[in-house]
Amino acid sequence: MNLARLDLNLVVALRALLEERNVTRAGQRIGLSQPAMSAALARLRRHFDDDLLARAGGHYELTALGQVLLGRTSTAYDLLERLFASQADFDPARESREFVLAGSDYAVAVFGTELARVVHEEAPGIRLRFTQTPATVVDDTATLLSATDGLLMPHGVISGFPATDLYDDRWVFLVAEDHPGVEDKLTRGDLARLPWVTYQRTYDAPAVRQVGMLGVEPRVEVSVDSFQLLPLLVAGTRRVALIQARLARLLAPLSAVRTVEPPYEAVPLREALWWHPVHTHDAAHIWLRETAERVGAGLPRQG
Repeated sequence: MNLARLDLNLVVALRALLEERNVTRAGQRIGLSQPAMSAALARLRRHFDDDLLARAGGHYELTALGQVLLGRTSTAYDLLERLFASQADFDPARESREFVLAGSDYAVAVFGTELARVVHEEAPGIRLRFTQTPATVVDDTATLLSATDGLLMPHGVISGFPATDLYDDRWVFLVAEDHPGVEDKLTRGDLARLPWVTYQRTYDAPAVRQVGMLGVEPRVEVSVDSFQLLPLLVAGTRRVALIQARLARLLAPLSAVRTVEPPYEAVPLREALWWHPVHTHDAAHIWLRETAERVGAGLPRQG
């Protein structure tokens, strides 16, 4: 494949055609006339040797290859857009742009809120958009990083991409404030006996896997896609939940719960900011990473 012979404008046309499934609407979306859009479709059909859009009654449907290209084209478009938006210089006090960071609700609560405060004070024209980390992050990390400005995730889940460390945390157990069966500490027998509340995405909680390696199989009674809901689902019950110490301290005033140390040496947690290599030398992303490092270093130390 000789990229020098390709017209990158066709990426824009291809994305519009695949998402709109209509030549006229696709042309209106990107500012091309219907004849010009039809010509672009013809060129794309010749290149891929496939119809891409197949007529089905009074409308068009994507061919099998069109379905494959739909997600890939969106990713390629986002990456190209970010690539050509790269800057040699970046003045945060004067710039106006948006950074998209993926992460769990834990990362946003513990770190993202402080990052947003600092950005608000130092770069009033900068917007932050936090999105939930998709379940496909482990299998398709490159796609996620190419469509965002960074990923907030602890070490031990993904690898092979540049990252900068932000802060350390540790795992503790959460129980109801008046739990009748738990005193100042838990035993391994307690972990096997008591019902659990768990975070659904276990790749974000490697300590859960360690519990299994110790021969304890959690009896999961409730699972939820939010770390911040764990205290509410523990309060007033016999359940236990594994949660990050920083988040537990942040949420403690909101629920009748208390923390208990694990009856084993829990896996430590080191949160990091990961990014796609295409962003490494971009001035705006360098500022974002340096600001994130500074914010992480300024968080209170673990007790």
